[in-house]
Amino acid sequence: MGKRSKAALTATLVAGSLLTGVPQAGADAAARSGDGAPPPTGSALLSGIDLDTVTIPQLQARMAKGSLTASALTRVYLRRIEAIDPKLHAVLRTSPTALRQAAASDARHRRGSTLGPLDGIPVLLKDNVNTRDMATTAGSLALAGAPPATDAALVTRLRAAGAVILGKTNLSEWANFRAAKPTSGWSAVGGQTANPYVLDRNPCGSSAGSAAALAASLAQVAIGTETDGSIVCPAGMNGVVGHKPSLGLVSQEGVVPISAEQDTAGPMARNVTDTALTLSVLRGDGRSRGPAPAATGLRGKRIGLWRLPSLGAAVDAAMTRTADKLRRAGATVVEVTPPYQERLAELEFPALLSEFHQDIDAYLRTRRGPRNLAELIAFNRSHPEEQSCFAGQELFEQALAAPATTDPGYRAVRAELADLSRRSLDEILAARGLDAIAAPTNPPAWTTDCARGDNDVIPSSTPAAVAGYPSLSVPAATVDGLPVGLLLMAGDHQDTALLSLGAAVEHRLTAWRAPHYLPTSGPGAQR
Repeated sequence: MGKRSKAALTATLVAGSLLTGVPQAGADAAARSGDGAPPPTGSALLSGIDLDTVTIPQLQARMAKGSLTASALTRVYLRRIEAIDPKLHAVLRTSPTALRQAAASDARHRRGSTLGPLDGIPVLLKDNVNTRDMATTAGSLALAGAPPATDAALVTRLRAAGAVILGKTNLSEWANFRAAKPTSGWSAVGGQTANPYVLDRNPCGSSAGSAAALAASLAQVAIGTETDGSIVCPAGMNGVVGHKPSLGLVSQEGVVPISAEQDTAGPMARNVTDTALTLSVLRGDGRSRGPAPAATGLRGKRIGLWRLPSLGAAVDAAMTRTADKLRRAGATVVEVTPPYQERLAELEFPALLSEFHQDIDAYLRTRRGPRNLAELIAFNRSHPEEQSCFAGQELFEQALAAPATTDPGYRAVRAELADLSRRSLDEILAARGLDAIAAPTNPPAWTTDCARGDNDVIPSSTPAAVAGYPSLSVPAATVDGLPVGLLLMAGDHQDTALLSLGAAVEHRLTAWRAPHYLPTSGPGAQR
């Protein structure tokens, strides 16, 4: 797993101080001393929890024994947010009720009446997911007033499962569907989220804050959303796990939309186990007390590798090493190229424009502030803060002029998209007898630059996103100290099998590394 960073050690020490009675000042002093080397063997500090690597089942086992409380765990994460997030800008706000939620979970644990695997587990939500007790802004000042009247359906499920709603994360404003050349991770509400590995590098978007917060161990799990790439790219670029579920598996009620044809919320975590357990709650079967999904092993599995050399020689070399590791574990890896990709790229954007106009108008009618897309465009023009990183709102303007979703031309485009995207995966999966298709999730993170915008032509997420099929990014490698993910894709509603395969891949690659929060990278950069 590599040498742990000072941040990882601090996570262990802070957790240990709450669990073993070591004074917090002593833990802080220990974390500040030396270069991050662990304290002497036998120190009480080693009896703590390493937040970077602990899983939900391990936390629940401690809670069941009485050696950990949800209140203690929640306080750890709140303290880490206070200490670390000022350099990341990943968390917009914490819930004023988080500790009350945790105390209620502790009472259930004492009674032996817990609500499932997420009971007492702190969860961060992307700030385009409605919460009745906290603002939900999509990163825009236009929605920064009163909170929504009700929770999103997925939040209702999380609360019913006993999860502690810890707070809301920053995101690319309007989920990166505003400007033609946006800067991922920036919003007028939250500013620019930084990549925890190298702070001047981009976290990708739009679930930037959720991914960066997880990399920094500011929560146990987080919720992201995706239309095309917005869960898996941030997961890959921040070295965590992100699952884009099959379309319709997770309710989108109460989530700020781009397109009902492709939008889905999904779980993000530092390991596949926690990701799978969170999905079980989001999809409505999270009260099960059975074991967490386990890796089934790679022997006999067939994986198609879509290399995507356009992401650079270093990423291609990392994919070669990844394929070799999977083969040594017993998998068969064959190279593939999904068909119809140029046509999908040509058709997707025009369809999303029409769908966004319809769906955002419907959402805005449920909120105070601009009541439709035209009013939202006018709001941005009259508020300079909305133009402080980039001024453009070309996608809003194009969506306003796009054909309605009742237009026959639009309907033909969406029908062709659905057909080609599904065939692009189904045909290869069937013809080559594959369990999944794999591809690089992302290139190494580019330097954040508002004037230039993103450098993010990353095609690997598109087939599953447009088809509505599941995809899963797991850490695969580092290139120049920056994480690169492996994206796994499978057939429609094969989420459970994909997560099981992902757990086996994760176990074989062991690619996760704690971030170092470098100010920049290259010659002379200091750790």
